[in-house]
Amino acid sequence: MNDRREPAGAGLARGDSADTGPVGSGSVGAHPAGARRGPVAPAGASASAREGLPGPRKSSDARVPRAGRPGARRGGAGRSALRSGGWTPWLYLAPALVVLGGLLVYPIYQLGLISFFEYTQAQVSGGEPATFQGFGNYAELFGDPQFWQVLLATVLFAAACVVSTLAVGCALAVLLTRVRAVPRLALMLAALGAWATPAVTGSTVWLFLFDPDFGPVNRMLGLGDHSWTYGRTSAFFLVLLEVVWCSFPFVMVTVYAGIRAVPSEVLEAAALDGASQWRIWRSVLAPMLRPILVVVTIQSVIWDFKVFTQIYVMTNGGGIAGQNLVLNVYAYQQAFASSQYSLGSAIGVVMLLILLAVTLLYLRLLRRQGEEL
Repeated sequence: MNDRREPAGAGLARGDSADTGPVGSGSVGAHPAGARRGPVAPAGASASAREGLPGPRKSSDARVPRAGRPGARRGGAGRSALRSGGWTPWLYLAPALVVLGGLLVYPIYQLGLISFFEYTQAQVSGGEPATFQGFGNYAELFGDPQFWQVLLATVLFAAACVVSTLAVGCALAVLLTRVRAVPRLALMLAALGAWATPAVTGSTVWLFLFDPDFGPVNRMLGLGDHSWTYGRTSAFFLVLLEVVWCSFPFVMVTVYAGIRAVPSEVLEAAALDGASQWRIWRSVLAPMLRPILVVVTIQSVIWDFKVFTQIYVMTNGGGIAGQNLVLNVYAYQQAFASSQYSLGSAIGVVMLLILLAVTLLYLRLLRRQGEEL
C-alpha cells in the first residue's frame, strides 16, 4: 500500500477543495469524495466567513468620513436653506410694507382709538380733555335709526354699482376680442380716458349732461325741465351711471387681458360644438377667468361701498333731507359738519369691519368651491 501524503495545497492545484478542518492540521480527505469545500478562512475571520457564508458587504465609501459623503447632512442643509430663503421675499417686500404701515396701519389705529373717546371740537382745541367712552359711541351709533337707513341704502347702492360695473366691463372685454385693431384702439383710449378723469371732474360733467335747463339728455329724451337729482331713486340712478362710467375700464382691461391668455383652441372647439357667445362665456371663459373675476369683484366692492365724491358733488352733500346719504358721506357729516369726530370714527371702523367681513366671506366661498387663490 503506497500511502503517500501530499503537500498542503496540492489538491488546490488540481482543482480540489481544501479541508475545512482546523487550520494547520494539513489533513485532507476528511470529507466525502467529490464534496467541494471553500478556501480555508484565516484564523481571525468571522464565523460566517469560516462557514463559507457571505458576510455583510461594506460600501465602497466606508472609509470616507460621514461629513464628506455626497448628500451627507442634506436634510439639515435643506432646512437651513429653506429657512434662509424663506426670508428673501419679505426682504424685498419690506420697503413697501413700511410705507403701507405708515399710510394705513397707523391711521387705522388712530381711527379706532378716537372711536373709544369723546372727541369733539372742544377736545380738538384743547379746551377739554378727551374722556374714555368705551363702546358708548358705538351704542349711540347703533341706536340711531338714521344709521340703519343709511347702511341699507349704502349696501343696495354698492351692490347695484358692482353688478353693473362687472356686466359692462366684461361685455366690453368680450367685444374687444371680436373687433378689428382700429375700433379696439379707439374703445381702449375712450375707456382709459374715462378712467383717468378725476371723480370731481366726471361728476361735474355728468351733472351738466343731465341738467334740467341746459343738459342735452333732457332735450334728447324730451323730458323738459325734469330734475334728476330731486327724487331719491333718480338721484341714485344718476350717480350709479357716473360710478359705472369711471369704474368699468378697470374691469374691461383686466378681463380682456385674461381672455387673451386663454388658448384659442379652447374657444374654437366651443364654437365648433355650436355654443353661443353667452354659453362660451358662461361655461368656458368665466370658469377659466374666475381668479381674475375675484380680484375685480373685490376691488369693485371696496370702491363702490366707500363712494364719497360722486354722492357729495352730484347730490349736493347727500340730497334733500339726506335722502341720498351713504356711509362715507354720513361719516363726513357727523365728523366735520357736526364736529362729532369720535362718532365719525366709529362709522369708519364699522365700514372697515364690513368690508373685511364681505371680502373674507367671498374668499371663503370660493375656497369651498376648490378655487386656488
